[in-house]
Parts: sequence; C-alpha cells; structure tokens
Amino acid sequence: MKALNREKVLILTGNYGDGHVQVAKALHEAIQLQYSNLESVIFDFMEWVHPYSNQVSRFLYLQGVKTFPQLYGFLFQKTRRANTLSTIMKSIFSSGLGRMLKLMREVQPSVVVSTFPLAAAVMSKLKTYGFIDIPTVTIITDHTDHSCWIYPNTDQYIVGSTIVKDSLIQLGVEEHRIAHTGIPIRQQFSQAFHQEELYKKHGIDPHLPTVLIMGGGCGMIGDGISIIQEFEQLSRPIQIMVVCGHNEKLRTQMLEKTKGSQHHFYIMGYIDYVHELMAISDLMITKPGGVTTFEAIAMELPMILYKPIPGQEQDNAKFLVGSGVAVQTETHHDLIKELSYLLCHPEQIQLMKENSKRFHPKESAFASSEIVIHAKDHYQNKQKLSLYMIGS
Repeated sequence: MKALNREKVLILTGNYGDGHVQVAKALHEAIQLQYSNLESVIFDFMEWVHPYSNQVSRFLYLQGVKTFPQLYGFLFQKTRRANTLSTIMKSIFSSGLGRMLKLMREVQPSVVVSTFPLAAAVMSKLKTYGFIDIPTVTIITDHTDHSCWIYPNTDQYIVGSTIVKDSLIQLGVEEHRIAHTGIPIRQQFSQAFHQEELYKKHGIDPHLPTVLIMGGGCGMIGDGISIIQEFEQLSRPIQIMVVCGHNEKLRTQMLEKTKGSQHHFYIMGYIDYVHELMAISDLMITKPGGVTTFEAIAMELPMILYKPIPGQEQDNAKFLVGSGVAVQTETHHDLIKELSYLLCHPEQIQLMKENSKRFHPKESAFASSEIVIHAKDHYQNKQKLSLYMIGS
C-alpha cells in the first residue's frame, strides 16, 4: 500500500532498435536508486498505443532500414528541419491519443519521460488539447538532431553532447529547456570489474587480442558472414566475440562458417552481460548506435565503426570519430586494414581509451534523473504559485 502513495515517473519507450529501451532502463535504475519517494514505471509506447500493428510495423521499419538505407537517409535529411513533409509525417505517426490518455489515467504520473520520438509527439498533442497538465521530458538517444524529436509542449530535453544542444537551439528550442548530461547508460557499465575473473568465466585467453563485434539488438552489422571470412587475412590469431542479438539465423550461420578458422570465435545470440564482454575486449566493431557506443565510452573501449546507415548513424559516427574514441570504415577491406593497424599499434588504442575519459558517462543516468525530478518539482511549484496568486 505504501508504494501506491508514491509519486510516479512514467517512462515511455519503443523497441525499434535496442537503444530507446536501454535508455529507459538506465533512467529507471537511477531513479529507483536515488529517490525512494518515487516510483518509476516503463511502458513500451508502441505496444500500448498500437497493440495489433506494433509487431508488423516494427518488422517493416527494421527491414526497411536494413534493405533501403539510402532511402531512409534521404527521408531523414529531408525531414531534419521542420517543413511540410516533416509536419505530414509527424501527423501520421502521432496517433493513439485515446489509448495514451487511458494510460495517463491509470498510472497518474507526476512527470512523463519519452525516450522514443513518437511518444514525445503524442504527449505534446495531449497537452496541446488540454487533456493533461503534467511536465514532459524527452531524452534524445543519438548524437544528432532531428525535427521528429521537437515538439512545442515538451518542457525539457536531455541530450548526449553539446553538439546536439547547439543544434536544438538552432532548431528553435530555448537553451534553458536543454540539459547536456550524456546519454543515460545502465549502472552495470559504470562498475569496477575484475578482469581475471571474467577471463576465466568466459574462457578468454588474456594473452591474445580480443575483439568484440556488436550489431545491435537485431544483429544488423552487414550480412555478418562475409565480414567474418575477411578476418582470415589477419597475420596472427585473435579472439573474436560476436553478439548476434535476436538474429538467430545469423548466429547459426556464423557457428558453421567459423569452423576451422585460425581465430578463436565465440558466437552468441541476445545476451544480458555485454558489459562483461566489453570489460575484457581490446576493441569493438559495431554499428554506431548512440547508446551502445556511449556504453563503450564508459568502458573505455575503443571502437571501429562499420558502414553507418545514412541518418542518425552517420551523425553518431561523425561525433565519435571527431571525439577521438572511434575510427570509421566503409568496406570489409578497410575494416580489416584498420583492425590490423590498431592491433599492431597499441599506443593508438591507448590514446582512444584516454579520450574516452573526457566524457564522464558513468554519471549520465544520475544526472538525467536529477533533471527529470527538477522538471517535475519546478512544474509543481509553478502550479502552487498560480493557485496562491489566484487565492490572494
């Protein structure tokens, strides 16, 4: 019964790529650890608002990005700034007001946080029409700006870098509504690790170079197989840990194709201990998703970014390479060439590790939770002041 009396923080996310969900979890953890008087709850926005079409639309979205990346990039750039096309698309995708209002009445939150752009759109509409009167916060989960995140009734934005903050200001968002905290990451990426124990746990030889390959929750790093075959060009054996995510077909194919390799392969599906693998890796090959790469920065793990998709991945890659924590490659040949170079020049790997320390990502989730609670308290204090002025 005690929990029922606590104020609630509603976190809305969407499983269109793993990043939105992981940021929601990171914020949830931080609030639960910092504020015993608050209750944090997470809802999948798309699953709640569109329960019958969500799985189909998610499949079509992920397949579309994978199959037609240039078209996706074209639409991303065409709608980056507010214009007629972006307005039409926002209108089409910001449906579900009735279902969202029902959730508001059931949860009765004191503040709503969106880590998914369509959730931010619907929350803004509800406030525009006067259906709700509570503060709303949006966490942008990439190192990029885009009109799909920007809405008139969003009270606070949380961003991962000063570059995004400056871009939002250019888009017309007032500076006081933007907080630069870094992208929130889960606490497991901020803890200390005993590497020797992890080497034994995962069967890793501490004397061999170890490379981690991440393709995101959906295992979308190219076709996977052809990349793996290119590793045979390396002049010496290494250890390669491959996380295929939910792509079971890719995992099965890789298990078969890596038989007889000179390298030591560890092929995995979706796992919940990525932080342990990062802790024992020398390099990570990955798609430049905002959340995975920020987790790697927290672990001081240098990255080789492979073939970013036009749109937010290209923006992420530009930010990471410019920050000196990653290098970018576009072809299999360039990937192996860059990997070989870095393995032969450990001083370059160490420099990338040192550059990671400038970000202070370990505090990002707690800093974000403080911004959220401040937005809630500020909103409530304004309401109290308004009531006092009316009463006097």
